[in-house]
Amino acid sequence: MNNDNKIWHGANIFVVIPTYNEAKTIGHIVKGLLIKGFRVVVVDDGSRDSTVIEANRHGAELILHSNNVGKGRCIREGFEYVLQEGCDAVITMDGDGQHDFKEIDKFLEEYKRSGADIVLGNRMNNPRKMPFIRRSTNSFMSFIISLILGKKINDSQCGYRLLSRYAIENMSLKTVKYEIESEILLEAKRRDLRVASVEIDSIYQGQSSQINPFLDTLRFTRFIIYESLRKNT
Repeated sequence: MNNDNKIWHGANIFVVIPTYNEAKTIGHIVKGLLIKGFRVVVVDDGSRDSTVIEANRHGAELILHSNNVGKGRCIREGFEYVLQEGCDAVITMDGDGQHDFKEIDKFLEEYKRSGADIVLGNRMNNPRKMPFIRRSTNSFMSFIISLILGKKINDSQCGYRLLSRYAIENMSLKTVKYEIESEILLEAKRRDLRVASVEIDSIYQGQSSQINPFLDTLRFTRFIIYESLRKNT
């Protein structure tokens, strides 16, 4: 890696980005991450615009779907790919510009400092830019997740996070939609994985979200009920 990430010289760090119609932002993100020395895997969820063209033009490794299969499935396939490629750790982030790739070193530094298996991004220290309905939904979900984990999780729904190879190998992920962020945390508890967090910016500049607050909260609630009844396996 280059000087920006010299503490990770020799490490095989991947960034997995699930995308859907993000042609305006994905090229800039991929380019910036490659300059910093990361391998970038874009898992496209059936985009109808030129997202794939832009990601490919800027040097991303691609996993493509002709139809929309869900964020969870895209992330799981990204994990499978990076494991096969010999990753030491993987960082997931969104491709719509809501996650600043310049903050990625925070995750690496916390991972090295704490030895945590999972490092979460926390946007809730200063969430004023986050739309009210998103902030309320996130607070509710994070409260429930915190109760289950017995540990305060400020931003359980943030997709900007680092996972060690050990964490990925020991989790059994099955969800295909937006429950993936919650499922990772529940699996962390089930597998006795260590979780840390870093503060990141809350960036909302008119991007359209694929999340439906009502439907996804309902899906989350159903998922939590199912998980609460599930035995440790």
